[in-house]
Amino acid sequence: MNSEHVFRALSGAEWRGAGVEVSGVEYDSRRVKAGDAFVAMRGETTDGNRYIEAALSKGAAAIVTDSREVYAGLAAERPEVAAALVEHGRRALAEVSAAVFGHPEKKLALTGVTGTNGKTTTAFLVESLLKSVGRTCVLIGTIEYHVGAEVRVSEHTTPESRDVLAVFADGVAVGATEAVMEMSSHALEQERVWGLPVDVAIFTNLTQDHLDYHGTMERYFEAKLRLFKGVGTVPPRVAVVNVDDEYGRRIVEAARHSQVVTYGFDEGASFRATDVRMQAGATRFTMTTPKGSVEMVSPLTGRVNVYNLLAASSAAYERGLTVDEIVAGAANLGQVPGRFQVVPASSGLTVVVDYAHTDDALRNLIALARELVKPQGGRVITLFGCGGDRDKTKRPKMGRAAGEGSDLVVLTSDNPRTEDPAVIIAEALVGVEATGTTCIVEEERRGAIEIAIRAAKAGDIVLIAGKGHEKVQIMADGTVPFDDAAVASEVLAEIGMG
Repeated sequence: MNSEHVFRALSGAEWRGAGVEVSGVEYDSRRVKAGDAFVAMRGETTDGNRYIEAALSKGAAAIVTDSREVYAGLAAERPEVAAALVEHGRRALAEVSAAVFGHPEKKLALTGVTGTNGKTTTAFLVESLLKSVGRTCVLIGTIEYHVGAEVRVSEHTTPESRDVLAVFADGVAVGATEAVMEMSSHALEQERVWGLPVDVAIFTNLTQDHLDYHGTMERYFEAKLRLFKGVGTVPPRVAVVNVDDEYGRRIVEAARHSQVVTYGFDEGASFRATDVRMQAGATRFTMTTPKGSVEMVSPLTGRVNVYNLLAASSAAYERGLTVDEIVAGAANLGQVPGRFQVVPASSGLTVVVDYAHTDDALRNLIALARELVKPQGGRVITLFGCGGDRDKTKRPKMGRAAGEGSDLVVLTSDNPRTEDPAVIIAEALVGVEATGTTCIVEEERRGAIEIAIRAAKAGDIVLIAGKGHEKVQIMADGTVPFDDAAVASEVLAEIGMG
């Protein structure tokens, strides 16, 4: 592709140099190959403009920069280099990438999912329902990426636009017609999804999280709302919104340029759940739809998954599935890793690994556990920790949530990152102690899991919360392998309850 064609894809750019062939695009100088366009942009932690010379030394064919000083310097010192000056680096990255990859975003019907809790499960469910009727999909999310039948490791919930479009292009190459993406508040605010035309946008809920980044709940909400206004594109054709959530009701008011489909337990919801019956590994409910009421049966457990199923069903319906196809697809859904993941155990004990890492998610998880153990009079034992270098104000709130709903709390380390685990634990312990619930503190996470499981008896449920699908623990001195489900299985085997 000629550099002139690439530069003409940029909105409001100033550029010079034409006739250079561009074969790829990168924003990380370490990944640059000969013939690539290198997009140098200012980020949150570094400035890509510092690495232009490194990119050129590796054979970059063209430079796109968001620094007028750098652009002028290139003109004076490297006049042979094709270069463009843009106002918004991330927008430019999206525009160049779309051009280089042949605009795969225009060849896929995209369903975007945002919210605090439920994004991952809802995205998995939407993809599963679409696949159940024979559609080939791309999935980009927290746990993993899917390109048709291929599964790839996920590095970010929502990667940079260049990487999103590369995955989309790979999907188009294998016949994909649908894409499903989790869209985090960070990605929406940072415009990592700039220029992606969203057909169906889903809002799950909004509770306190990421205030270390956004500062206030209102700014956090505004970041989520960007999906429904369109990020460099027209607003979504359809907005699927949880009308039981107060922020969801605000999105209903704001999404005036989309067809709004609501879901929840509210009587006025387009997709509504009633008569919910659940047990570990199975949920049944009546779903009211625009085409009448149907009986839903799913291997997923809990009220929170009723919401996820309603959201996914609403989106699938708007993507052309019939209600009967949705019912059939829901019955065959697989377990989502780290989302109420039951670890096999004997002797009437239930051990669950879940990603719950906010006070609201923890409260919902414990409420579900309480409902499940109620018939046999069992106890709820909750293990949790709080992440380091993140919003500190939610630590005592998580402690209170754990203490209010549990019979026993085991407080441990999560991903302490650069913070002292003991300090994090002390801040969460304040919330637990306020409830009067017995709490055991064990900083070492494996030891804490063993304490929680050994404390359990037949009929009890042990909740191992916070890390879910994650396979590592992030410490001040590095990252170490750690898988809650695997560790729980090892402990159960050691005590003869595997």
